[in-house]
Amino acid sequence: MTLTCFIRYRIDPFQREAFTEYARQWGRIIPRCGGRLIGYFLPHEGSNDIAWGLIAFDSLAAYEAYRARLKADPEGRANFETAQRLRFILREERSFCEAVPEAFLPGSR
Repeated sequence: MTLTCFIRYRIDPFQREAFTEYARQWGRIIPRCGGRLIGYFLPHEGSNDIAWGLIAFDSLAAYEAYRARLKADPEGRANFETAQRLRFILREERSFCEAVPEAFLPGSR
């Protein structure tokens, strides 16, 4: 089973570059801690304050192990602290979805 954590961010549109750097940092940190990073996405047209992060896991247990490693990771902690200090994330919501195997990354098999 593949679970994907969809993180919906409401960001300060005047601090878009700060969020972009935050997302870039996760590009190294998340895989090292055990998540399969699908990507981070910035607003382009329409709403200017909604961004997304998508991370896949084999199970909820794998997600829990990832969260423990992430909390212990110095770069991960520093990235969270930067977001809190600069306050470019106004709200964060997480949803977990199960992939439909026949329709998950169909061209990659």
